[in-house]
Amino acid sequence: MKAYDLIILGTGPAGLQAAIHAARAKVSVLVLGRQPRSSLYRAHIENYCCLAGITGEDLLLEGQRQAEKFGAAFLNEDVIEVSTREPSGFWIKTESGEELAAGALILSMGISRNKLNVPGEKELLGRGVSYCVDCDANFFRGLPVAVIGSGSAAASGALTLLFYASEVHLVPEKLDVSERLAEQIRASSIVLHEGGNVQAIAGQNEVEGLLLKDGHRLEVKGVFIELGAKGAIELATRLGVNLDAESFQYIVTDKKQATNIPGVYAAGDITGPPWQMAKAVGEGCVAGLEAAAYVKKLRSAVR
Repeated sequence: MKAYDLIILGTGPAGLQAAIHAARAKVSVLVLGRQPRSSLYRAHIENYCCLAGITGEDLLLEGQRQAEKFGAAFLNEDVIEVSTREPSGFWIKTESGEELAAGALILSMGISRNKLNVPGEKELLGRGVSYCVDCDANFFRGLPVAVIGSGSAAASGALTLLFYASEVHLVPEKLDVSERLAEQIRASSIVLHEGGNVQAIAGQNEVEGLLLKDGHRLEVKGVFIELGAKGAIELATRLGVNLDAESFQYIVTDKKQATNIPGVYAAGDITGPPWQMAKAVGEGCVAGLEAAAYVKKLRSAVR
């Protein structure tokens, strides 16, 4: 198992700025995630101080180059599991099955804004439609379900549902996961509907089926919408990280970007609005410095 002083989840501006500062502080840093999934990747930068006329893609690539120059490593994979590790630190499993250890974590994966925007999605939310397999799988024991999405969240969610549902359908536009995860899907009993774009979720008071644009209807009682990587909130709650009391959508931090769990920090969109790069970069700076200081104290305590 590879071990790092600090692992940063997220390759957006918050994660990159954290990596730059932490790596400069001479701690070992690994950054996990896929840049094309950052909300900034396809943006055009116009309102960031002293910088304009650059694409989000170029900015993120330059941020990675800076972080690498100071010694940070990057792994282009999503995280599917995270937990505390005895006697201290954290354990992480990536979509390819690689297991990693860290003395501290920075959560900077942003938030999921992705919805299908199809008929029935909003109307049947909580009545068969869910955005969280880990939260709601138990409600569908012995029932047929469908998971919609092309990334690691959908694939790992479908595999999880095999332990609960009577039948699991996976509906990606095109499966976009590691080869190991794709092999697990194809070797399982999951019914794969690649290219089967969703037209509507059918049902009156609860989900009764899923309509695909190719004319097929899947007779399911549950529809899990998992677009993108494993949700930041799902991973955070597994660690026991506190969320805001009003909406339960954002991670609560102090001025040092520390959460209620020692060694876990958060930065960027996942800590709440405004959704601005300036905020993300500032929080990433603080989180990187504080996480580096934390792991250095851990080193001293061991000696």
